[in-house]
Amino acid sequence: VIADAREITVQLSDNRTLPAELIGSDAGTDIALLRIVADDLVDIQFADIDSVQVGDYVVAIGNPFGIGQTVTSGIISALGRSGLNNNAYEDFIQTDAAINLGNSGGALVDMEGRLVGINSAIISGNGGSNGIGFAVPADMVEAVLQHLKTDGEVRRGLLGVTITNVTPDLIAALHVSVDAGALVTSVLEGGAAETAGVQISDVIVEIEGKSVGSSRELRNLVGLMRQDREVELVLYREGE
Repeated sequence: VIADAREITVQLSDNRTLPAELIGSDAGTDIALLRIVADDLVDIQFADIDSVQVGDYVVAIGNPFGIGQTVTSGIISALGRSGLNNNAYEDFIQTDAAINLGNSGGALVDMEGRLVGINSAIISGNGGSNGIGFAVPADMVEAVLQHLKTDGEVRRGLLGVTITNVTPDLIAALHVSVDAGALVTSVLEGGAAETAGVQISDVIVEIEGKSVGSSRELRNLVGLMRQDREVELVLYREGE
C-alpha cells in the first residue's frame, strides 16, 4: 500500500488526518510500520496465535473501495496457508470474512478485539471478495515489527541449507522414522549449518523449541530470526 509513496497520511475513525513517518517495511511479509503522533490512541492487544482455531469468529476491518472504515464478519477457514507467492514468507490465516480492495493492511480481530492478523490478500476470479481472504498471522506481524523498530528492515537469518518436505516416498527411500520435518538436500559451503555439522539427509524437526512440520515452517521460523543469533536444532540422523 505504501510502496513508492512520497507522503503518507493516516485517517483515524474520528476523521483526524495525520502525517505518518515510515519506520520500515518488509515486502517479504507485506508489512510496513508507520509512526503517527496523536493524543487519545489505544494500542491493540495481540491474540495468542497458538490458541486460534479453525471455526473461530473474526472481524475484518478496512476501507474497501475507499468508502470509509468498514467491518465484515466471518470465521477462520484455515491456518498455515501458503503458495500465494513462493518468494514470500507465508503462513496465512484464511478467512471467509469479506475482504475487498482497500482492506489490505487492516486488522483481523477476534471477538475480544485482539489482533489475530493483518489482512493481506484475496483469491478472486472477478476482483471482488469470494470469501477467500488471507491475513498475516499476529505472531509473524510481531516478529517483523521488532525487526523494523530496531533496524528499519528485516535482517533475515540464514541456516545455509537447501531443504524439502518429508514425503512418504522419501521416508521409504531414506528409511527414516519421522513423518514430518525439513529434509536437508544440500549444505552451503562455509555456512552456519556446515560449521555446526549439519549433513545432507538430516531431517530438522525442531528449532529453538518449536517443532518443524515442513520446509515452509523452517523457512518462516529462520527468516524471522535475527542474523548472528545462536539457535538450537533438533534433527533426525541414522535412526537417532
